[in-house]
Amino acid sequence: MAKLKIALLAPLKRPINPQTTVSRNRIVADLALGLTQKDHSVTIFGTADSYLPGVEIIGVVNKGLVELPPTENPFYTDTAYITHDIMQVLTVQDKFDVIHNHMYPEFLPLIAQKLFRKPLITTVHSQATKELAMAISDTKGTSRLISISESAKKALGLEAAVIYNGIDTNLYVPNEASAKTYLFFIGRMSKAKANGKFLDPKGAGNALEVAKAMGEDLKIVGNVEDRKFYDEIIAPNLSDKIQFVGDVSSEQTLSREQMISLHQNAKAFLFPINWEEPFGLVMTEAMACGTPVIAYNRGSVSELVRDGLTGFVIEPEESESESRFVIKKKGMEGLIEAVKRIGEIDRKACREHVLQKFSMEKMVDNYEKLYYEIIDNKNE
Repeated sequence: MAKLKIALLAPLKRPINPQTTVSRNRIVADLALGLTQKDHSVTIFGTADSYLPGVEIIGVVNKGLVELPPTENPFYTDTAYITHDIMQVLTVQDKFDVIHNHMYPEFLPLIAQKLFRKPLITTVHSQATKELAMAISDTKGTSRLISISESAKKALGLEAAVIYNGIDTNLYVPNEASAKTYLFFIGRMSKAKANGKFLDPKGAGNALEVAKAMGEDLKIVGNVEDRKFYDEIIAPNLSDKIQFVGDVSSEQTLSREQMISLHQNAKAFLFPINWEEPFGLVMTEAMACGTPVIAYNRGSVSELVRDGLTGFVIEPEESESESRFVIKKKGMEGLIEAVKRIGEIDRKACREHVLQKFSMEKMVDNYEKLYYEIIDNKNE
C-alpha cells in the first residue's frame, strides 16, 4: 500500500515529546511514532517546543498554553490560538492524505469541517458530558468520529467506530524481582467545586479511605489543580505509610521512568473513580507492568479490566443493580475486600491482557487501517 502523509492536530495546552505522561498527548506521541515506524510521513500541528524523532512539527504557538504568561482573559488567548491552529491546517491541507484531529476541545475543528477538502477524522477523548454530546451533535457533518471506548460511544450517542488507546508495552514492563509493598494511586486533584466542596473525579479521597481502613501503604501521584484540594484532602492524611510522590504542582513532574517504577512495585493500582471515565490509560499502564487494578465500575472500567482475572471491578455504593462481579460487596466495602484478595490475581495475566488488546502496535494498526479505508472510499 502507498505510504501516507498524515497530519495530527494535537492539543495546545502542553508540548508533545517522547517523555510526556499526559494521556491525550501520550496517545498523539505514540500514534505519531508508530506511524513513522511504518514509514508514513507524519506532521503534528501543536506547540513549537514539541519534538518527536522523525516527525515534522508545525508550531502554532511558541509553547504550551499552560506555560504562557498570565493574561487578563485566558479564554480569549486559548481560543485565539486554537482558531489560528485550525486556519493553519486549512491553509496547507492539500499536502496531506488525511487529517486526524485530537485537539482539545475536539469539537472546535468540526465547526470548520466543510472547509476541509481532505478526509478529517476526529477522536473524541473527553468525558462524555451532556455539553460534549450537544457540541458533537451540533457539529455533526463529514468528519469520521472515533470513540475510545464503547461506554463513551453509548453515553455520547455517537455513530462512531471504537479504537482503544494503546501504550508502549516495551517500556511498561514488569519487574518480577521487586517486592510489591504498597497500593498506588494516580489522578488529578480537581479545582472544580459543588456546594462548596471539591469534586474528586479520580477518587483520591476514596483511595485514602481504603489505605487508612486497612493500614496499607499508599503512594499518591497527581497534578494538583488547586492547592486547597491538596491542603484539605491529601495533606492531613499523609504519614509514614501514606505518601504523596513528586512536587505539589499543577503539572505532574515525575518522569515516565519514575512512573513505570511506581507501577512495577505496587501490589495493586487503585482506580476508585467518581466520574464516567472515557478510557483510563493509567489502568493499562498498571496492568502492562503486571499490577492488578481495583476500580469502581464507571465509564470504561469494565471494558479495560477483566474482573477476577486482571483485577477487581467493584460496583459503586449508589448502584441499584444486582452485582454480577466476583466480589459481591459494593462501594468502600468492595474496595477493601478486593485489596484483601489481590493475591488471587496472576500478574502475568494482567500483562498478557494488555498485550492482546491495548498495545501501541494494535492502536496504530487500527488507525492505519481506518485511514486507508476512508481514503479508498473517498476515491471511489
